[in-house]
Amino acid sequence: MEFDFLTPLDTDLLIDIKRLSSQHLSSKVVFHTDQDFPDISKVNIAIIGVLENRGGHNETNEADLSYLRLQLYSLFPGNWSQTIADLGDILGGNSPEDTYFAVQKVVSKLIKNKVIPIVIGGSQDLTYALYRGYDDLEQMVNLVSIDNKFDFGKQDGLVSAESYLSKIIVDEPNNLFNYSNIGYQTYYNSQEEIDLVEKLFFDAYRLGEVCNTISIAEPVFRDADLVSLDLNSVKSADSGNLIDFQPNGFNGKEICALSRYAGISDKVSCLGIFNHNSTKQESVLMAQIIWYFIEGVHYRSKEYPFGSKENYIKYTVPFEEEDIVFFKSNKTDRWWIEIPFFTNSHNKLKKNTLLPCTHEDYLAACNHEFPERWWKAQRKSIL
Repeated sequence: MEFDFLTPLDTDLLIDIKRLSSQHLSSKVVFHTDQDFPDISKVNIAIIGVLENRGGHNETNEADLSYLRLQLYSLFPGNWSQTIADLGDILGGNSPEDTYFAVQKVVSKLIKNKVIPIVIGGSQDLTYALYRGYDDLEQMVNLVSIDNKFDFGKQDGLVSAESYLSKIIVDEPNNLFNYSNIGYQTYYNSQEEIDLVEKLFFDAYRLGEVCNTISIAEPVFRDADLVSLDLNSVKSADSGNLIDFQPNGFNGKEICALSRYAGISDKVSCLGIFNHNSTKQESVLMAQIIWYFIEGVHYRSKEYPFGSKENYIKYTVPFEEEDIVFFKSNKTDRWWIEIPFFTNSHNKLKKNTLLPCTHEDYLAACNHEFPERWWKAQRKSIL
């Protein structure tokens, strides 16, 4: 039923893809054709195009994902074990809300079946539909957005690429536990929005901060369920996007590194890549972004929350008020910090929780500095 919303790939595109050699990525992908639909039970990653731009600036820009797909499937895969399917496209409905409904149902079905959807194309308001796809899963959602703006916008009843976050925060059921922004540019965001991020104990990392030390973003993705990537966060010199010109932003290498961090995360169950302007240059970069995400998925280590604490070294840092406990993985050398559960609060944490952190957070605690991640998580848990 849910997959009835999906249309098969164009016949001409499939002919071009079939001309590729058995060494290309295309040989590892099963495609939705007029005659056949992939067996979801045998799929790990599913690629879905969404031809919906009405929430963005370029409403008349018809999304064309054929060139992007050809670029992606022309790449050579790594030694991957994942089975990948291209499920075709979701066409724009009579209204954007119709499209949201279709995206929500397809994404929800895939996640329930342990398939990671990679949703491509369309304006970034589709993030709202991805978020609503978690409604039936009865879990809180951690959303990470790679974006130069916070996208709070003004609520006027309509969702847009610049206001979808407001709708996520306001609408019921409210399943959002945390929102993190990576790469915001201060001059694109009002002081009111920046203050609101602080007030809600959300996490935000400026573009310069991330570019200076890209590894600070890794723990953010490690705790994410849903990742939304706005291609306008990439500077136009690297993306080739001259329609929405961006003089500053991530370069090609940095955006691919962030995508790989998202893939490596054991928790990330959905990726959306939005505001694609269908230019050939941007299609080439987008193909590589997707490639790095799939590469990351291959190297997942099945650590927390799936592993046991037996594979970690425990470090206790004494403070006057209470001790702060850290865990370091024997397998990957990654760090976590323990957030205690307060029995007298009506919080959303049901037990002591391990929050991803960096080695620098541990060193700061050793110097009697409360790690900011620990402080924000505690404040959020007692709200």
